[in-house]
Amino acid sequence: MSNTNTMDLKKRGLEMKWFFDAKAAESYDDVHAAFAPSKVMLTDALPDDVRNVLDLGTGTGLELFRFFERFPDARVTALDISPNMLAQLSKRPFADRVDIIIGDFFETDFGLPEGIGYDAVISTSALHHFLEEDKVRLFRKVYECLKPGGIFVNSDYYAADQASQDASLEWYLENPEMRPHGDTPLTIENEIRALKAAGFTDITSEPAGNARYMLVKAKK
Repeated sequence: MSNTNTMDLKKRGLEMKWFFDAKAAESYDDVHAAFAPSKVMLTDALPDDVRNVLDLGTGTGLELFRFFERFPDARVTALDISPNMLAQLSKRPFADRVDIIIGDFFETDFGLPEGIGYDAVISTSALHHFLEEDKVRLFRKVYECLKPGGIFVNSDYYAADQASQDASLEWYLENPEMRPHGDTPLTIENEIRALKAAGFTDITSEPAGNARYMLVKAKK
């Protein structure tokens, strides 16, 4: 792995829950409207036969506007650690097509719809808070909950290089009072390595419409 630092994942989850519940839920849509291109690309990258989807870090559900335009008959399981963010999601016009789960990525059972698995797992702007070794663990859970041939599509931002990745992590570790919104993105190369370690193949990446954002696709 790229570093030997450790992160208390339970504490990290509580930090993120506090930040989004107390600081970000009300303003999230305004802040993230600028990232609409990456959210549209996320849906447009999915195959046509998607019907059952897990969304990791759904938040207020901005990415689901385009999703339900394209897949009006689909059903989404929305997993997020912030009740206040998900309260905003519950007000969306498509809320009746969403099953909400409040939970931590690392502690919550992702489930296996119909005993086979999800057609796709999606995520946007939500997974740049974890170390590479922790992402391997998370990606294994994603891999296991997908049906054979299923796809994982992630739109997120990445460190420009290894030095930038290391600097972000160093800042996070040295500034505990700022940790709730301290991002620790990987480089795209390290992200792909974590996906491969989790079992994924046929992994591709491309720019996702916003600075430092990439769209990563990985098939089971």
